[in-house]
Amino acid sequence: MLKHFTVLFCNYVVFFYYLCTQTKTISSMTQKKILYISQEIYPYLDETPISNISRYLPQAIQEKGKEIRTFMPKYGNINERRNQLHEVIRLSGMNLIIDDTDHSLIIKVASIQAARMQVYFIDNEDYFQDRETLVDANGEEYDDNDERSIFFVRGVMETIKKLRWVPDVVHCHGWFSALAPLFIKKGYADDPCFKEAKVICSLYDEEMKKPFNMRTADKLRFEGIGEPEIDKVKARGSMDYANLMKLAIDFSDGIILGSDTINPDLKVYLDEQKTPVLPFEADFDSNAESINAFYDKIVG
Repeated sequence: MLKHFTVLFCNYVVFFYYLCTQTKTISSMTQKKILYISQEIYPYLDETPISNISRYLPQAIQEKGKEIRTFMPKYGNINERRNQLHEVIRLSGMNLIIDDTDHSLIIKVASIQAARMQVYFIDNEDYFQDRETLVDANGEEYDDNDERSIFFVRGVMETIKKLRWVPDVVHCHGWFSALAPLFIKKGYADDPCFKEAKVICSLYDEEMKKPFNMRTADKLRFEGIGEPEIDKVKARGSMDYANLMKLAIDFSDGIILGSDTINPDLKVYLDEQKTPVLPFEADFDSNAESINAFYDKIVG
């Protein structure tokens, strides 16, 4: 009798464990994954509309049941010791070729304990370590911000590939991330990590004072980004803020207005497109709820 009971009990334990693991597997399969690519995140940089939303939105979306990954550049003015950054050796070491020159990709990570989230940093000795943010100590934008932006967004893509993490949505914040939609939809269109990904771009009341280098279009050359795409970029003329963000809009599946006011030229351009647009909401909780629903709508 005791032996029979023991066998039944063991079978029950095995079945219960199997049920739990299967439930967890099914849950992870249905859990949407959101990749955030931002030019700035608080508290690593000062508070701005972009750095604040890039800090608190991922946390809110994570608390609503979605899985997140968050990336930003590792600017030279970010204190690594104070913010407890450390290099992820297994993700670092790749070289990215920008304009026929090799640049080493260094990946660092830090945790925001209160939010239970990690932030990944894209670093490189040439583009970030000895630089301020997007401007130098005198407030002048760097002449090679186009190359820095290309390196940043491609660095994110390559790191996601190494992580073997497949995002359902890629959400871009700030003009420094504006090239990501092009690279996802063209350069990484056949990659298993990105071929099904939807891209959403937030537009803010920001500006880029110095247009990208006249050779920027040629520097975009990459697998999947050939002469047809490069010629279209060149046809836009000067790669100023408006043209850069129009490029992002063209390759996005959805647009979110992150400010009450945006560039007038972009507003007119958006009105001419069929891309879904989520209006600006000042209240953070309502905004996060609307964005979460927008993700689900875009993914379908």
